[in-house]
Formats: sequence, structure tokens, C-alpha cells
Amino acid sequence: MQNSALIKTQDLVKIYPVGWKELVALDHVSLEFQTGEFAGLVGPSGSGKTTLLNIVGSLDTPTKGDAVVMGKKISSLSHKQAAALRKKHIGFIFQTFNLLPVYNVYENVEISLLLLGLTHEERKKKVMQALEWVKLADRVKSRPAQLSGGQCQRVAIARAVVKEPAIILADEPTANLDAENSYNILETMVDLNKELDTTFIFATHDEKVIRYLRRKITLFDGRVTKDEQVTPQGKGENP
Repeated sequence: MQNSALIKTQDLVKIYPVGWKELVALDHVSLEFQTGEFAGLVGPSGSGKTTLLNIVGSLDTPTKGDAVVMGKKISSLSHKQAAALRKKHIGFIFQTFNLLPVYNVYENVEISLLLLGLTHEERKKKVMQALEWVKLADRVKSRPAQLSGGQCQRVAIARAVVKEPAIILADEPTANLDAENSYNILETMVDLNKELDTTFIFATHDEKVIRYLRRKITLFDGRVTKDEQVTPQGKGENP
């Protein structure tokens, strides 16, 4: 299986019933992603970006067609098998951070490791390494309410990367951040992509995120209208 895609979707269709009608969220989407990509699904709200991320992340299943992720056919997975795939190989970053307010920074990151059978010392080493990656090692005892929005998102990134997953799926990760924090977060993700060879796939319509992509996939009404390799521009002179 050399040179096989890390992720492959084949004629992927997702239809949701809406009253007496049907909403076609994905319409025969066929894509491949290789290890180490830094790619984005772009397009207006309702174009199918989040639906595609959810299927690739085994949070949802297709109506027709299929997605194969790390050799696993998503439609054939049981709930337990899908959970195992996410637990070991996929990290998620959401626009709302989804941090647990009663836990401190260390505990919010450690939670991703609790089901992996690691010892306390092994977990501690990985958590501190992840917090150093996102430059928050000095805030381990802080709770989310004591952090800025940018810091909360960095904790969310640390939680996603602490298990060093093969894939990170980021759904509008900069939507609640100002420009400066957005660029800081994106620089962190670029560094982690290079250091860990993790595949990043974003769902976004944020121009700041788009500036960092190496591949841009445009969706409209559930269809792929363009799939292109692009040159990252980074922060540039006019953030």
C-alpha cells in the first residue's frame, strides 16, 4: 500500500431530511489527502465544509459513497471503532475552544491522553511538551476563565496535538479571535505541521487562514468547484 492516500473520499454524498424535502450537503465529493498536507476547505456557509470534516473525522457517516481514513472505511465502522480511530489518530480544533471550565490548562490537555493507557509520567511529559509547543507551559494551573481567547485556542491546539495524531481537523479555528491572535495561532499550526508531519485540514472562510494554506479546495453547494495547490503568503505586510 505504498503511496496510498492518508484520506480518500469517493463520490461522497450526504443528504439530510429537512421537513418534506432533502438537503444535499455533499454532492459526489472525491478527494485525496496525503501525509503532511496543510489544506483548507473554503467556501460560503452551507457549502459542505463542516459536513466533510465531520465525515473524515468519523463523527458522521455518508449517505452514499465513502471516506477511507488511514485504511478504515468510515461507513463500515461501529461506534466503538470510530471512537478508537478518533482517539488514536485524529485531533479536533473548534472555533468555540470547547475547554472544560472546571479544569485547569494542564487537565484540559491531559484529558486527550487518559484513555490511551499511558502512565502518569508519560502523560505529564507529553502534556508539558504540547504546552511548550504552544508557549503556555507557564499557565498549567490557570483555568479557561483566566485566559484570553487566543490563549484558550492555544490550549485547544495543545489538546489536539498532545497525542501526536496523524490528522488534525480544524473547523473555523480563528473565528473568535482578533487578527494578531489569529496569526499567532496559524504560525503555531504551521510549525507543528512541519515538526510532526501532521496533516492539517481546515474548514474556513477566514482570509487569514487561507493565506497560510498550501492547498485550497473550494466547495459550493456541496460540490468541489476548484482544487488547487497554492503558495502560502503568511501574515504578510497587511494583516
